[in-house]
Amino acid sequence: MTRSDLVAQLAERFSQLTHRDTEFAVKTILDAMSDALARGHRIEIRGFGSFSINRRPPRVGRNPRSGEQVVIPEKLVPHFKPGKALRESVDLQVPVEDAPVEKAPATGT
Repeated sequence: MTRSDLVAQLAERFSQLTHRDTEFAVKTILDAMSDALARGHRIEIRGFGSFSINRRPPRVGRNPRSGEQVVIPEKLVPHFKPGKALRESVDLQVPVEDAPVEKAPATGT
């Protein structure tokens, strides 16, 4: 689902809101969440999940082309942990595949 899909679905569900009002509401909520995470706050939405910031420590990596060692600086990255209700809801509604799809053998011509 994209942001525009979310706006369209909310506008359809709440007919008293115009499309523009719905778009503004979604933008305001997402901006508030982004700002809170940028300030280092944790966001918890009961029954849905929580958003927090994880620290990735600095490390030494390798340039894949040259093999040269490169220092990768510390990073702060957003992290989402789904709540129990969301996990259970998704688990009940996602169809399980019967068998994995087999790839056709490569022909060497």
